[in-house]
Amino acid sequence: MTFRINELLPGKKVYFASDFHLGVPDAETSKAREQKIVRWLEMARQDAAAVLLVGDIFDFWFEYKHAIPKGYARLQGKLAELTDSGIPVLLFTGNHDMWMFDYFPTELNIPVLREPISTTFGNKTFYIGHGDGLGPGDHTYKLLKRVFNNKACQWLFARLHPNLGIGVANMWSRRSRISNNKKDESFLGEDEWLLQYCREVEGTRHHDFYVFGHRHLPLDLPIGEHSRYMNLGEWVNFCTYAVYDGDTLQLKTFEG
Repeated sequence: MTFRINELLPGKKVYFASDFHLGVPDAETSKAREQKIVRWLEMARQDAAAVLLVGDIFDFWFEYKHAIPKGYARLQGKLAELTDSGIPVLLFTGNHDMWMFDYFPTELNIPVLREPISTTFGNKTFYIGHGDGLGPGDHTYKLLKRVFNNKACQWLFARLHPNLGIGVANMWSRRSRISNNKKDESFLGEDEWLLQYCREVEGTRHHDFYVFGHRHLPLDLPIGEHSRYMNLGEWVNFCTYAVYDGDTLQLKTFEG
């Protein structure tokens, strides 16, 4: 998919966020986080040229032909309000919600992107993606991702009744690191694999900004002299997002 904004009108901004992980650790906490995200989207709506949600919006998502996971009505309603008003919203799949198909494009007019994209906002170039499976190492997950993206595996999972399939997946989600509120991610310095990946891409094609999620750490790091890598963090602990105003890309925290 090609998406670009050739010129940002004065006062307009592009917003980025990722890793909401809605659904965990429990319904009450997730609902409060969802309400906070809706407030953030309402703030962004005032001057947004576009909103990009960069993966793991849900801690689990699987679309059956006639069923989707229960809940998240407030988020979906706010996203529909944005797109109905003419504000483009793009949704990237992450490693927790890669099983998105046609629901968001059909019902909410939100394209679903599965791979990183290179695009332009104004006079700056961006490389944007969730970040899972990129860079060196993590061979086990890269193999699992191939399995999860396999059409036959998706077809087999879809044969499970939604009560069983979604129930099993929710049990799995409750075991995840983010679900258990463990902030054990530590900055790896030069060994940050997404930092290494950005430098690899920059060696073949220049981008002013590299924007990813997945890492769960809010990061703003240089890639050489003329590029930056920004990781959007997550919303269980940090509630961080990025905003581009046509000149600079800044990492911010919502509601303190």
